[in-house]
Amino acid sequence: MEVKKVKKVVILATGGTIAGLAGDVTKPHNYASGQLSVTQLTKNLDATGVHLIQEQVCNIDSKDMQFSHWQTLLERCDFWIHQNDVTGLIVTHGTDTLEETAFFLHAVLKSSKPIAMTCAMFPANVPLSDGPQNLQDALDWVLKTQENGVHLVCAGQVHFAIGVQKIFSDRSNAFASRQESSLQTDTCALKLDWSVPSVAQVLITQHCPRVELIYNHSGADGQLVRTLLEANKKAMSDPITSATQTSAIEGLVVAGTGSGTLSHDLEIALEEAQKLGLWVARTSRCAYGVADPDKHPSIPSLHNLSPAQGRVAMILGLIARRAA
Repeated sequence: MEVKKVKKVVILATGGTIAGLAGDVTKPHNYASGQLSVTQLTKNLDATGVHLIQEQVCNIDSKDMQFSHWQTLLERCDFWIHQNDVTGLIVTHGTDTLEETAFFLHAVLKSSKPIAMTCAMFPANVPLSDGPQNLQDALDWVLKTQENGVHLVCAGQVHFAIGVQKIFSDRSNAFASRQESSLQTDTCALKLDWSVPSVAQVLITQHCPRVELIYNHSGADGQLVRTLLEANKKAMSDPITSATQTSAIEGLVVAGTGSGTLSHDLEIALEEAQKLGLWVARTSRCAYGVADPDKHPSIPSLHNLSPAQGRVAMILGLIARRAA
């Protein structure tokens, strides 16, 4: 008699609201993130015919996500996607920085298997709790999808990692993106002017390159950029910080207005930063904006990446440069 193979799915938990608890269930917005373990999250999950492997990577509020957490998560994802008997992965994560972690994992892993990130906007012990359904949907998606790479499964929707953004802070369907499928490569393709590092290169990185985000806005005169450049000079002249490069800024990502446009004064300041060796690139501050490469051609465009994802992309580029 033929024995039916059981599908193996790995769940990696990092904390967030999905693992949060409210002190008063009548006040769902007043809660502490990262209170439940991964086994507590999955105790009511319908995993019939599935062998679940569960790991607690960390248990934090995602606003506190650090590069070291990314490295640990990356290592565990890389390990599991290379196990032949693993169908796919699920990563539970807080919503605040999920789009950054999703981009990071997708760009570096280049996974040949599906990875579903999921989350919640309401803590686990309130009537509005959306985490259990999101987790169930993530498992169901991993089991049936034909797509690979990192996607967000949340509020009955699936979003591809590149371009997904949190656009609401008070409702369960908090995320939006240009499209749901990674197969639509015409608008989802990762277009960068630099290389993306390998998993091994990221894992041996001791200090995350420092990349700051700035915005173009009415009255933007470039003074903030010049202040950062002055701080950089001081950091580089300090024998302690210059040795570790932990304080010196290596890159700036600017969220331009409209199609990634910059005020005249801000553009001049950013060009000054480039002359001093900093990487500078443009995104659009519009939710679905695209930074036009023909506008301000001296400052590269990050095309359809959000400012937050653009910053992660530059961090990865700087890591690859170090390793070259």
